[in-house]
This record gives sequence, C-alpha cells and structure tokens, in this order.
Amino acid sequence: MKRSFLLILVSILFFSASHFAQPAKVLNSSEIKLALEKLNILGSVLYIAAHPDDDNTGLLSYFSYNKHLCAGYLSLTRGDGGQNLIGNEQDELLGIIRTQELLTSRKIDGAEQFFTRAIDFGYTKSPDEAMEFWGREEILSDVVWIIRKFQPDVIITRFPDTGEGGHGHHTASAILAKETFKLSGDSTKFPDQLKYVKTWQPKRLYLNGWQSLLQNEENIIKIDVGDYNPLLGKSYSEIAAESRSMNKSQGVGGLGRRGENINYFKYIEGDSAQNDLFDGIDLSWNRVEGCEKIGSLLSEAEKKYNPVNPSEILPILIAAYQEMEKHTGNYWIDKKKKELLEVIRSASGIWIEAVSDNYSYSSESIIKISAGIVNRSSYPFKLETINISYLKNDSLYSQDLSKNEFISHEYSFNLPNNITITQPYWLIHKPEKFRYTVDDQRLIGQAENDPALTADFILSTDDGNITLSIPVLYRWNDPVEGEKYRPVEIIPEVTINLQDKIYLFPSNDSRKIVFSVRNNTDTFNGKAHLKIPENWNVTPNEISISFNKRNEEKQVSFMITPPKQPGETEFTVEVISANEIYNKEMVTISYPHIQTQTLFPSASGKLIRLDTEKIISSIGYIEGSGDDIPKYLEQLGYKVDKLSDNQIENGLLKYDAIITGIRAFNTRKRLSVLNKKLLDYVYNGGTLVVQYNTNSNLATDEIGPYSFQISRDRVTDEESPVYFLKTQHELLKFPNKITERDFDNWVQERGLYFPDNVDQHYETILSMNDKGEGPLNGGIIYSKFGKGVFIYTSLSFFRQLPSGVSGAFRLFINLISAGKQSG
Repeated sequence: MKRSFLLILVSILFFSASHFAQPAKVLNSSEIKLALEKLNILGSVLYIAAHPDDDNTGLLSYFSYNKHLCAGYLSLTRGDGGQNLIGNEQDELLGIIRTQELLTSRKIDGAEQFFTRAIDFGYTKSPDEAMEFWGREEILSDVVWIIRKFQPDVIITRFPDTGEGGHGHHTASAILAKETFKLSGDSTKFPDQLKYVKTWQPKRLYLNGWQSLLQNEENIIKIDVGDYNPLLGKSYSEIAAESRSMNKSQGVGGLGRRGENINYFKYIEGDSAQNDLFDGIDLSWNRVEGCEKIGSLLSEAEKKYNPVNPSEILPILIAAYQEMEKHTGNYWIDKKKKELLEVIRSASGIWIEAVSDNYSYSSESIIKISAGIVNRSSYPFKLETINISYLKNDSLYSQDLSKNEFISHEYSFNLPNNITITQPYWLIHKPEKFRYTVDDQRLIGQAENDPALTADFILSTDDGNITLSIPVLYRWNDPVEGEKYRPVEIIPEVTINLQDKIYLFPSNDSRKIVFSVRNNTDTFNGKAHLKIPENWNVTPNEISISFNKRNEEKQVSFMITPPKQPGETEFTVEVISANEIYNKEMVTISYPHIQTQTLFPSASGKLIRLDTEKIISSIGYIEGSGDDIPKYLEQLGYKVDKLSDNQIENGLLKYDAIITGIRAFNTRKRLSVLNKKLLDYVYNGGTLVVQYNTNSNLATDEIGPYSFQISRDRVTDEESPVYFLKTQHELLKFPNKITERDFDNWVQERGLYFPDNVDQHYETILSMNDKGEGPLNGGIIYSKFGKGVFIYTSLSFFRQLPSGVSGAFRLFINLISAGKQSG
C-alpha cells in the first residue's frame, strides 16, 4: 500500500482486483468476440444489497454477457456476522472467506465487486439499528464514493426500503441506495472525495423485487435472465448457479435453471424507463466527446474479426489504443483501455508471467523472480522493458518476440526494509464498534488489497506501444491438481502462533501457555515475554530465542497462575529484538474454492479465571457445521470424543453427556436414523444437549423425545434482558448458581431459531425478547426422558464460548451436568 500511486494506476490498466491471485486468462475466440462487442458499449449498472449472498448472479451475468455492460455488485458488508458451514472461522476471518467467495463468483459472472466499511454484526430487525451501529454518515459516504467512482447509469436494489426484506441490513441497503442516488451528484456532499473523483448522478434507480411483492404494481419492467448465449454454451441462469454456488460457507449452492427466468423491476427514483432499464441512455462512444475515431476503429475491428485468426485485427486494435492514449482523465477511456488491452493480449495469444521462488517474504529478503513472455501470433511485437516493483534498475531489452518463442529473464534483488506487510487493508487498524477503520479514501470500496508486487511488460510495435501489467505470483505443481498459483505475501520477520485465543482457569492451579515463534528471515535473536496484569503471575519473565535459518520454528511456554477471585484479562505475546517489537500472529485461510489468504492479527488473547465446578468427565461431541466448543471443554478438563456416524451407530455411548454441534441435524443426514440411538442413550440415563438447528433440510423432525418445531425467531440484541421463568430450576442452580450477571457481555445475539409449538413435557427455563416484541421462551427447553435428560438450546453458545463470555461457560457447564443434578 506504500507503492506509488502512479504504479497503481499503471497496474489497473490490465487487471482488476478480482484477478490478482491468478495469471491473466487468455480469452478464447468466443470470449474475444464478446469482449469486442463490449468495447463498443459504454454503460454501467450497480446492484446494491447488504450481504455477500444477496447478489442476483443471474442478473449480473445477463448484464455482463448479454448487454455487455460494466456490472458491479456493492455488498454493504463482507458477511462477517454470518454462519460458516465449511469451517470454524467467524467474525473477520469469515468476512475474508466470504469476500473471496464473492470474488470467485465475479470471475464467473463477469461483474465487479465493491464493499463499504460496514461490519455485519449479525441479524437485526431494524434498519435504524444498523445505521446507528455502522454510523449513518460514514456508510452514506462510502456508498456515495463507490457511485462516484464506478459511475453507474442505473442503480438496482435487491430489497425494498419498506421492510419486506426482513433483515434490517437488507432494508438499510435500500434506504442507503435511495439517499445516495441524489447525494452522489451533489458537490456539497462529501466534498473531500472530489480530490479523487467527480460527482456523478445516475439516471435511474429501480428495485429488483420478487413477483409476489410487485404483482399489484404498474409499469413493471421485466427481463428474462434465462436467455441462452451460444458463444458461452450456457444460459445466464446456468452461469448464475455456478457463480452463486461459490458462496459455499453459506450453503447456498443451487441447480442451474434452464428456460425462462423472469426478473421484475419497479421504478424508485430518477427518470423512469418504459421497456428497458437503459431506455434513453446513450451507450455508444458518442457519450465521450472527441472519441468518434475510437468508436469507428472498434466497430471496424468487431466487423473484421476472424475467430480462426483473431490476430488479424491487431493493427486496428492497437490503433484504437493509441487514440485512447490521447485522452486522459476520462472514466470511460480508462475503463475501455483496460478492456482493450485484454483483447489485444488475447487476440495475439500472449502469455505473460512473473513467478517468484517463494510465496512469502519479509523485509530486506532476497526475492528471485522469473519473468516470461510468449507471443503466439505472427504479429511483430518487440519486448522493450520489464519493470518490477522495488527493482531499482529497469531492464531494457529491445527483443523481438518471434511466434511461439518463450522468452524469460531472471531477477534477484532485496526487498526494501519498509515494505508493508500483506494485511487486508480493512484490518490494519482497530475497527469502530461495527465499522472498519480505513484511513486512505482511495481504498474504500475495494474488494481486496492491491498485489504486493507487480511486473510491467512494455511492448513496442509499428502501430504503437502497449504496457501489460500483472501481479507477481508464486507457482507450484500439485500432484493432484497440477499447476497452482497463490499471491506473494509480505510477512513480518517473526510471527507467533498461539494454540488458543482463550485460556480457561477453572481453579487456582497454574497452567502452561504454549505458543510457537516462527522465523521468517535469515537469522534472528530476541526475547519473548507476555504482557499481562500483575495479579496474574507469569514465570519465567522472559525467554531468549535465536534462529539460524528461515522458516525455523520453536515452541515457547510460560506458566501462569491466576488470581484467586474469578475474573478475566487480556494478554499479548511479544518478541523483542533490538528496538523492534513483533506481536503478530500469522493466520492462513485455505479452501479449494477460494484463493489462499493470509492475515496478521495481534498475538493476543484472553485469560479467564472461572468460578465453576467440574461434575462430569466424559463427553461425546457430534460435530455439525463447525464450532470450537470441544477444545474449550477440553481446557476445562473434560475428555471429549468427536463421534463419527459409525461410532454413534456401533459404539457404546457410555458418556456422561453427548452434545450435538450447531446445525448437526442439518448437516449430518445419518442422524435421521441415528437419532433413535441417541434418544435410547437418554432413556437409559444419558444427558443429550442439542444446539441450534435451522428449520430447513432437517435430517429428522423428531429431534427430541417429544415434539417441538424450529422457528425462525431469534433475539438479536445481545444486551436484551433475560428473565428466569423457573428460578429454582436445577439448570440455574447446579453446579453453578446462574444470575442475570451471567448474561453480561454476550456478543452479536442471544439466540437464534428458537423452538415453538413445544410439547408440554418440556420445561422452559428462560425468557427473552427484542425490544417491542413478545417473549421467546425457547432459549433452553428441558425434559426428563426415562432415566436421562434431553436439552435443546437455541442460545448462541457457539459465539459466546470462543469470545470468552464467562457466564456462557457457567451456564453451558450446567447443561452438560444436568444428568448429575442432585434435585
């Protein structure tokens, strides 16, 4: 992020943020034809909603590949507060996954991706609460900035501003879109932005509503996004299904739809349209003054295009590019130059690469890069220069690029000592409560960081010069998947890996905290210590560490003795060398459907001295969609076995308690058969605690020994009052005395998918509700069954325990100890 602004401008001519992690794709003949058609369409549309999976991928595909428009999706949030069906990541880590899922989607449907600084804080029923938590003016500013930067002719909202979208974030996205529609064209609003962008007034604002919502409306515009594109061999609905299915963390994969697929659009603001959303909008080169020749050349190229030999039109394309070079500072010129370079490169079959010898480097490291190029056409290109970030001396070649001759050059140099680590830009600074802090206006809205290093290939021809820019990537061969790439990362010289972020002390006994220190440079000498309040005793005070080679890793441990009284505190691990302090973890997120991501959170955590008593010993845990509860139970001294379907079916369930993870009955389909064995376990004296499930795709409707249904009701206010319906109930007394204080400092929500229509055999223990709503009594339902106990809880323990909420731990211990209650 400290690279020069000029370099950034050069780089964006060739690749967009959503393509940094892979080499630039060479378009096939059909794709080149579509790209040529798009060069002559100067129009854009921005779709606005709240969360990553709120996009309409069918519509985005239709606009991108049928109408050849510049389509963009603005998701107010990165989905940080959602669920995660593929792993244990939550909060900002989940936000990174969902960001990358959207970028993968955009590669499929052809659109661009934007975000505001708003943090998804979970479900809310109120757009006013969303605005208050985010900061209304700040998020208004973000949306205005993105509109001014992207310059959409048409804006479309996914949800109405009247609340039918349910989620308060949904409604807030529509309200913000409506307000910013006018604000973006007003120079008195957010004037500081005008140092970088101009005001922009979109032509019209429409709602993309569902049919039942708009069935009584007049003058509805309809678009069939089920059209088939023979050049792609797919309908836009089929492309949409592939794109949407990239939201794997949310489990929203869908079947490809064939045939008619009508979308409906209601007029909201601006000039109304009659038959088409772009009625009356000039989409030709006539909208850019003095660019008639550019339009003429591009039309000629489109007409003369030969799919068998695309390079025949290269002289026309390069002439059009030279004409574009005569115009500066125009939105559409900059946009179309980028598109045109892609067509030129693909029409010539040019492949360029800049491959490093590793994927991670620290400051002052030696980096080796192999830069290569091959021209697979007969057109006479000449390689003049290769410029690489931080390489002080440009390389001058003036080398002919003969057809199909691969030319490569090797470089080796030291990275600067002040190079910035590859931290997602929105995570560099501590956020406001529910808004990321970004101190560079130009970064706001951007989906991800600019690449750490870039390579510029300057080519000359008799028709003019062009510059092709790509990110430097690391490449390797996977024995199964073959050629693979990942971004180059700049990492701290030393990183720390904590085994846990929460350490629990159920007694006054000391316990060992173990972490590892990794050397990311050549040699290193330093001392590790813990920053911790004095009433927590740490031995030793510090530990010396030395490394002689890169990637060496050593374990370090300290003994910590807690205070006698219950309480909690934060701690930070620091490694000090000379005048430098290293206090960052290195966290890598890797899933097959997204690009590998690395981030560097603070190497800090929480120490909790719990006031609790351990009654049981052995626990069987049936994992659902992913949570970290088992490891925290193990910290408290419980023996936890994670149970496979086979172990449930054929094993002896001799556990003091069995717990099902979140959404286990949604994700473990064998529970439709195996649940009978679990209920037999309860009948014979066991304790079964079932955590929340959603009300769709349940393995069985008979989760408990007696009937109940799962609703969509939830309590979203984590500070809402909690009332005890049965103050003397064993779950509130044994082994921990539960009070209102145990519900202090909960995060994101109280609970979700509360049960209703609960059979009278169940006892309800707690009552809670959001402001202005009726009570929900299904936070915990309890029943004795045979000799044992069945408990269903919709409380969000999966969020509270990893966040170190002491009261949630105490209550959860009561649930799993229910079978040993004395009363």
